[in-house]
Amino acid sequence: MGFLSSLFGNKQYTDINGNELQKMIKENKALLILDVRTVDEFRSGHIPNAKNIPVQELNSKVNTLEVYKDKEIVVYCASGGRSASAANILAKNGFNKIYNLGGISNYKGKLK
Repeated sequence: MGFLSSLFGNKQYTDINGNELQKMIKENKALLILDVRTVDEFRSGHIPNAKNIPVQELNSKVNTLEVYKDKEIVVYCASGGRSASAANILAKNGFNKIYNLGGISNYKGKLK
């Protein structure tokens, strides 16, 4: 049962869509937008002001995000799988305002 509940229940982050992200960007200047794709994917186009930490490096670099522990963090990747993993890593490390945009295609604005 524990395995299934970890897959389907007790999610410690909130899924959002592109419209919700746009509203968050307008209302919260301290918002961290975290791109968990590879460096090359990030360079090919990303959400403006996003910080890039590839998901495979997040565990070792999570301490660099300490200042955001009680602030809103939006994570995204290419399709949603890595961002969900990243959201879980953040939650396990005590971050409590985590939002998962899923894939970058959910973003409605211009990429940088």
